[in-house]
Amino acid sequence: MNKQDTLNSLQQYTPFDEDDAVFLTQTIEFVQKNDDFWQRTNLEGHLTGSAWVVSHSRSKVLLIHHLKLGRWFQPGGHADDTDDSLLETARREAKEECGLQILTLEQEGIFDIDIHPIPAKGDVPAHLHYDIRYLFSAPEEDTAFDPSEIKGMQWMDLESLKSPEISASLRRMALKVDQQ
Repeated sequence: MNKQDTLNSLQQYTPFDEDDAVFLTQTIEFVQKNDDFWQRTNLEGHLTGSAWVVSHSRSKVLLIHHLKLGRWFQPGGHADDTDDSLLETARREAKEECGLQILTLEQEGIFDIDIHPIPAKGDVPAHLHYDIRYLFSAPEEDTAFDPSEIKGMQWMDLESLKSPEISASLRRMALKVDQQ
């Protein structure tokens, strides 16, 4: 994965709010300091790629129930050595986790950035995921989740994710869809 291409992509991103601006600054600083910014071997943290997948009507979003963390998230995960970019990571993960065959990129460039802690597990210490998210659409009927990857999958009403009770990360992406 090319460091300069990743930095260029980050620098073209326009933050949605103050939290988003902080995440952007911290992510750029992390990439500048680390040549292995996307590799799991960086135990401080690493960039990951995620897909915010909306229905063609834009009334629903596809979320997965994460096997290890036991919470609902957008599809996504770690970059593979064969991924040239985090956009490729996000697309690959959405296809692998959700069985999506028809996945359309809805916005050029980064849709959202989030930084979140990942708890220690086994030999892997607690670390940060600098999650780079991209906006896609897919037909609702084009899904079949892989139980080895995720615990469950559901198309959720986008409006319900705009509630203040929802995690700030999911809520921010739900609110951003209206601006696209």
